[in-house]
Amino acid sequence: MEEERKRHFISMENREKMTIDDVRDVESFDEERITVETTMGMLTVLGSDFRMHKLDVEDGQLVIEGWIDELKYSESRQKNTKGGVFARLFQ
Repeated sequence: MEEERKRHFISMENREKMTIDDVRDVESFDEERITVETTMGMLTVLGSDFRMHKLDVEDGQLVIEGWIDELKYSESRQKNTKGGVFARLFQ
């Protein structure tokens, strides 16, 4: 059975706060770079002073605060990787 696709949505307020919907996993997170897996591919956010304001794993919503410089999509992570931060936490 094919996985139901949610609507992927990003909103940003003044380059200082961003809400990302339809997040499947957080691959990496530090003060200057955030990489998340979404249904539309891997999303990397570059900037400074990042803080995770909210993470709702069930709804797939991530809210970050900090200074946002760049958003970049790439293809989905290869299937042989061990997973992101949350996949490793809940093993």
